Amino acid sequence: MSDERTGRASEPAAEDVSDFAVVGTDTGVGKTVVTAGLVGWLRAAGVDARGVKPAQTGYPPDDDAGFVAAACGTDDAATCLERLEPPLAPAVAADREGVALSYDAIREGCERELADAAVGVVEGIGGLRVPLADDREVVDLVAALGVPAVVVARSGLGTLNHTALTVEALERRGCAVAGVVLNEYEAASVAERTNPGVLAEMTGRPVWTLPPLAIDEPRDAVAGVRDHLPLDVFPGA
Repeated sequence: MSDERTGRASEPAAEDVSDFAVVGTDTGVGKTVVTAGLVGWLRAAGVDARGVKPAQTGYPPDDDAGFVAAACGTDDAATCLERLEPPLAPAVAADREGVALSYDAIREGCERELADAAVGVVEGIGGLRVPLADDREVVDLVAALGVPAVVVARSGLGTLNHTALTVEALERRGCAVAGVVLNEYEAASVAERTNPGVLAEMTGRPVWTLPPLAIDEPRDAVAGVRDHLPLDVFPGA
């Protein structure tokens, strides 16, 4: 089967897709939905894919790895290395809770999970400059893992600055950027309609749009992402 949008096979294969990270310009931009959709798409194609959340704050109720696992119908689809209750940056939450959070342990845990899966998908925490642990930030972890990144951003007014700076920060650290997903895209304003083309020119990277998805249950994220994003969203595909 081929994808009319790309002219390529519509099913990703493990040998063609590299490990990658899904990072955001901010918190609440849709990283978890995109991560769940991409991991679920891979697993539906027979690829042993796994989402990896380095640290979860605001837990409970927030549980990004749990959402990914539910979307894929199995606990094997996602793992979370650290969980903290305060809804703050991991380093700040750990300090308030008196928890010793180790950057090296998080990095080694991510490396272990990536090695254990055919394709590992590391989901970021907030934006790139969010303090993670031991004076290291999310961008430090992505760079240390050496994985390409898919950037998830808002679609409307203000996203040009935030998204371009995020792409620049990744590239300055030697991180390849596979492309940008503008989430909840409705083309409802001039800014929203022009943002994809302008961002593609600003960053030199592919820009894809993902409309608001009707997610009544987590598995709806998989169908929505697969229906609206091209195979090219997977680094290496």
